[in-house]
Amino acid sequence: MRVSTLAALTLCVLAPVAAAGEPSPGRRVLGADRGKVAIVDAAGKVVWEYPNPFSVHELVRLANGNLMFQSGPATVVEVAPDKSVVWTYTSKPKEGYRGPVEVHAFQRLDDGRTMIAETGNVRIIEVDRAGTIVKEVPLRVDNPNPHRDTRQARKLANGHYLVCHEGDGVVREYDGDGKVVWSYALDLDGRPRTPGHDGHGTEVFGALRKADGNTLITTGNGNRVIEVDPAGKVVWSIGQDELPGIRLSWVTTIKLLPNGNIVVGNCHAGPENPQLFEVTRDKKVVWTFKDFKTFGNDLAAATVLDD
Repeated sequence: MRVSTLAALTLCVLAPVAAAGEPSPGRRVLGADRGKVAIVDAAGKVVWEYPNPFSVHELVRLANGNLMFQSGPATVVEVAPDKSVVWTYTSKPKEGYRGPVEVHAFQRLDDGRTMIAETGNVRIIEVDRAGTIVKEVPLRVDNPNPHRDTRQARKLANGHYLVCHEGDGVVREYDGDGKVVWSYALDLDGRPRTPGHDGHGTEVFGALRKADGNTLITTGNGNRVIEVDPAGKVVWSIGQDELPGIRLSWVTTIKLLPNGNIVVGNCHAGPENPQLFEVTRDKKVVWTFKDFKTFGNDLAAATVLDD
């Protein structure tokens, strides 16, 4: 698929919720599951596909039309629409550490650097196009695990870093030197902890800082979406069974649209539930995506391209 084709389909169209078992019309979806990264158009047709056997937790379309995703436990690649790999970086154990390293979050910054959160190494790095580490920020992890130290992480406009620590069940904001300046610890919301991908816990996945200073959090196996203010008070939430016809399982990606709606990833929820849905502030579901032919029950990284 040519760059011009990939960039042209950008019109935002809201559509009714699709019938059970069918892909929803009205939005293009970028996702990674079942051994590939793929773009599905508004009619449910796969219009771009790239083989990738690794289980992806981060997936981004850049302003230039290229895609960034993980191609291995510690490797991030940038792939052009013509499927050529134009940049790659593999994280390695830092000096003094001999264990495994994984990458579950990255971000292309405005200055061209790439921010990468490294589990095992317990740090955030910024690397240039040549792969040189130009900045290193230590992270705090109370329950170290090379697979679970971090999930999503984002550099904020103020230069701080908002990091989801899956194993700790905590979202922490760090300044540029690695000092924790804000944190929010998840709780079990009055329910018992249960095991498995369809269970209940505090293994947080994603967080997004809003312009008003509040933080939207997708709670992973907390089975809900919450918004907390700077004081840590929950000011808005979506419970596991609060939306008609949707049961939240491992809640992953989150995207805030210009109209104020949010698009939420709902992983490990089974074929009776959508893998993505769009919901208004007053909790009206205006769009869902359910495509278990192209993707499966492990669609942890997915987003809409029409925003």
